[in-house]
Amino acid sequence: IQNGTLAVKVDPVGGALSSIVRDGAEYVWQADPTYWKSHDKNLFPYVGRMNEGRYLLDGRAYEMPLHGFCTGRAFEVAAQGPDFVRLALADNDETRRMYPFAFRFEILYRLEGEKLIKQCTVTNTDAKTILFGIGAHPGFNVPLGGDGVFTDWQLVFPEACEPVRVEFDQANYLVSGKEAPWPLEGGVRIPLAHSLFDLDAVVLKGMPRQVTLCSEKSRRSVTVEYPDMPFLGLWHAPHKDAPYVCIEPWASLPSRSGITEDLAKQPHIIHLPAGEAYTNTLTFTIR
Repeated sequence: IQNGTLAVKVDPVGGALSSIVRDGAEYVWQADPTYWKSHDKNLFPYVGRMNEGRYLLDGRAYEMPLHGFCTGRAFEVAAQGPDFVRLALADNDETRRMYPFAFRFEILYRLEGEKLIKQCTVTNTDAKTILFGIGAHPGFNVPLGGDGVFTDWQLVFPEACEPVRVEFDQANYLVSGKEAPWPLEGGVRIPLAHSLFDLDAVVLKGMPRQVTLCSEKSRRSVTVEYPDMPFLGLWHAPHKDAPYVCIEPWASLPSRSGITEDLAKQPHIIHLPAGEAYTNTLTFTIR
């Protein structure tokens, strides 16, 4: 899809972004397997890992892959025009073995000037309330446009804040139950360094619902707005000089360490009644 300012590619397998080009520069990470073999992921119906790869529902155990089952799964192209595309995934026998609900998950990508708007809609087509988590996982090249080096770049919030890091158990990358302040430079900035990710993802809460990847050495930037996502994950492959960063707004968290989660009782899981729809919108401003 394109509009004269941006040219965007989306892969129907997984429904994920694979390219955003502006003024000849590629903004999306191009999946070099040396570092990370994906461009982006749609996190649904679960965000992150589960304890022992499973969860409980109505007394029964179900197994679920990391970040849910969208990755590698073919979405239907439900509608498309020059500057938009709508992809859709519905439940089937395979998804119901992992997730015993009827649903329709639609992702609408549309361009509006220098903005790419991503609207995710979950429709409950079941006769009962469905339960899910949702999140995003786009990777962006750092540096953008080849301007400077990785450490010239930073993530900047629009106003001063005092976020808290949600800490993970390093034995299994599940939520440890511990939290700690995450001081920002000048109250707004996270300077990028590869060592930032030595303990895997940095997951924050208590920050503004917008962040910008930028550098004083470049006119290029990416601003991500996530008004309905209370958590922000920042990640690249640990212990590597990976030339990208993933900016990951999440509505919910992975499982707690040592707990096989009862999905109906897990904090932050979304409860959607029968016949209703849930929408979550992200906006990427590409400059």
